[in-house]
Amino acid sequence: MTKPQIKPKNPNFSSGPCAKPPGWSLGALNEAVLGRSHRAAIGLERLRAVIDESKDLLNIPKDYRLAIVPGSDTGAIEMAMWSLLGQRGIDVLAWENFGQMWVVDIVKHLKLKDHRVMDAPYGELPDLNSVDCDRDVIFTWNGTTSGVCVPDGNWIDPDRKGLTLCDATSAVFAMELPWDKLDVVTWSWQKVLGGEAAHGMLVLSPRAVERLETFTPSWPMPKVFRMTSKGKIDEALFRGATINTPSMLCVEDALFALKWARSIGGQKGLMSRSSANLNAISEWVNKTDWVDFLPKASSTRSCTSICIEIAKASGLNADSLQNAPKAISSLLEDEGVAYDFNNHRAAPPSLRIWGGATVETSDIEALLPWLDWAFGQILENSN
Repeated sequence: MTKPQIKPKNPNFSSGPCAKPPGWSLGALNEAVLGRSHRAAIGLERLRAVIDESKDLLNIPKDYRLAIVPGSDTGAIEMAMWSLLGQRGIDVLAWENFGQMWVVDIVKHLKLKDHRVMDAPYGELPDLNSVDCDRDVIFTWNGTTSGVCVPDGNWIDPDRKGLTLCDATSAVFAMELPWDKLDVVTWSWQKVLGGEAAHGMLVLSPRAVERLETFTPSWPMPKVFRMTSKGKIDEALFRGATINTPSMLCVEDALFALKWARSIGGQKGLMSRSSANLNAISEWVNKTDWVDFLPKASSTRSCTSICIEIAKASGLNADSLQNAPKAISSLLEDEGVAYDFNNHRAAPPSLRIWGGATVETSDIEALLPWLDWAFGQILENSN
């Protein structure tokens, strides 16, 4: 195949940190509150603005609380686990490596005896109908390294007795979340918003707050996980008074991303852009015989972390098939076409193309002929 001539204008297809919003430049940070305390009125104002704008864009219920917490999405979900779990049994859902991390936390570190691990191989979902929502439940809405997302929240009992903890970092802002069925939701700015890492967002429902105020776990609680004071929720945390010192540069960057999101139609605009990226790749996969989606069912295919694998009938021998994704990624990085889209080291050999809203569909469309070209190079060299 002849080498394509048109390259993506933005070659950044990493699944985190992700491409910056269109139009971003360092000038977006000019109004950052630097050299001032984050607890000063001006710092609290900027932090509260991130909270308020996020709640509004996502249509989070007014009686839900939202905080900025340490440690990116990982810190946010672990903060929730350490603070809330242990009152009742828990179902842990896992179908890729991040879900498996929460299994490790619950089984080996928190050592919760009454646990059920409900897992599935890469490309598939566990049996959601087997989940018992009278137990606590923890799951990722979108498996970032498998490209498999839950299709909806119909499997979650609205009259549940347990809490639902949802790691939604690569789903929120790109997929519809049923807030009334979720008691804890976490994410970071570095995904669909194209923000910077190190800061997490934590949503708590009234039911989660009640658990915090009526249940004390048996283990010691690190300072960065503490959300209560004298048995009551620390309301200041949900008004911008962060537990530790945030980066005000990152805060300003997040505000730019939220303003950009508003300018393209808010959540609907973000979802539309992500869906268009998945559609472009779907059309290409349907007419390309050397590639398949890693997710088996179309209803579970992510529109953000879009995972594809080399088809077994591609003509490559077993060794070449195993090494092809990394080789394709390296070829296109050398050409300056696309960066960082080889899948996570824990995933099966595959390519993971970020399709979140900050990625232009025109860049996805420009990338696809290059993928065909790179595969052709590998096929030719393997024969």
